[in-house]
Amino acid sequence: MKKILLIQITFLMSMFSFAKIEVLDRIAIIVDEGVVMESQVKDLIEATKLRSIEQGINLPSSEELIEQIQEQLIIQELQLQRGEDFGIRISDGELNQTFLQIAANNGVTLEQFIQDYEASGQNYEKLREEIRKDMIIQRVQRGIVSNSINITTQEIQGFLATDEAISQLSPELLVRQIQVGSLEVAENLLSQINNGIDFASLVENNSINQNKSQGGLMPWRKINEMPSVFADAIRNQPLGYISNPIRTGSGYHLLKLEEKRGPLVKFEEQWEARHVLLVPSAIRDVDATKAEAEVLRERVLAGEDFASIAKEFSEDPGSGSNGGNLDWLPEGSTVPEFENVMINSELNVVSEVFESQFGFHFLEVTGKRVQDVTDFQIEERAYSFLFSRKYDEELENTLRSMRAEAFVEFKDLD
Repeated sequence: MKKILLIQITFLMSMFSFAKIEVLDRIAIIVDEGVVMESQVKDLIEATKLRSIEQGINLPSSEELIEQIQEQLIIQELQLQRGEDFGIRISDGELNQTFLQIAANNGVTLEQFIQDYEASGQNYEKLREEIRKDMIIQRVQRGIVSNSINITTQEIQGFLATDEAISQLSPELLVRQIQVGSLEVAENLLSQINNGIDFASLVENNSINQNKSQGGLMPWRKINEMPSVFADAIRNQPLGYISNPIRTGSGYHLLKLEEKRGPLVKFEEQWEARHVLLVPSAIRDVDATKAEAEVLRERVLAGEDFASIAKEFSEDPGSGSNGGNLDWLPEGSTVPEFENVMINSELNVVSEVFESQFGFHFLEVTGKRVQDVTDFQIEERAYSFLFSRKYDEELENTLRSMRAEAFVEFKDLD
């Protein structure tokens, strides 16, 4: 009897347990080796609806919305699978740094950000996993797209010649002019300027243009806003450039490029330097290497040719055969120890021997200048613009191909 009662109780408990079982989640879509869960579809639909209300966006019909959300999650799953194949991992430390930046961008601490986020009824841990997925997908996209993009010099130059590029990237130019009535007068003034007479000092007594009272200065303009004959004369020229006489319907003009302004205008201090490097090795320890560098420096100070010493003894594979010449170097282009000596050296004075991570050096600065690198900045920005445009096109094509080649099975959840 006790045995029967025990069986009955066990059976009733089992029935009670089964009655409490609820289906928490189901597979909605099989995508190659992975799946999209029903909860993912529902969560993204709800998030999309909330965002549309906040932003005042009209959504498509329910059927179209579900289809769009499903496709979005399929593409996401395919990229996450590719990330797993590539071995891409986002550590907790890296994720923490991302959230610290997110919090800082919102003007709060990470702790306050978490409190505010969870107080709004949302799950912080769930957000972490979504951000982790986004970071993986970004790396997958860079990996599969970036290597397939090629931008030629001709493409960059072609883009820079467009009105779009000139309007967005070109600096404004300040140009000074002298306008005269004859070629003979213009050539005579140019000869004076080439012999050292200041351009501005010749304006008032020689120019027939009404702007001579302003020293011949024309209004700030981008090159596409100037008369074409002026633009052609000063295009891609450095500051201080003075044109040959330019003929127009109103006479002859000499132009001087005085100044540039704009977000991409940059002038960079540069140093022309040469050095000798000796590297410690198994057969020559640190002390011996430094001592040998001191001897070589003394030979240069005694009158031996720096370049000859560098060619024979320097162990820098890049500059040794070139007499130790490193060409023109801006700040930030060398290791700190080298840069500190370089920027504090007087011209044509051989430095003391100093150590860097590469070994023992002595150097000589043979020139200093401030270089206009605006054109380089503009080309870099043009490259970035073209890369971004091609990146979006290539990414779209790549994702379309991934989707077309994938095995996808939709489950009936009704």
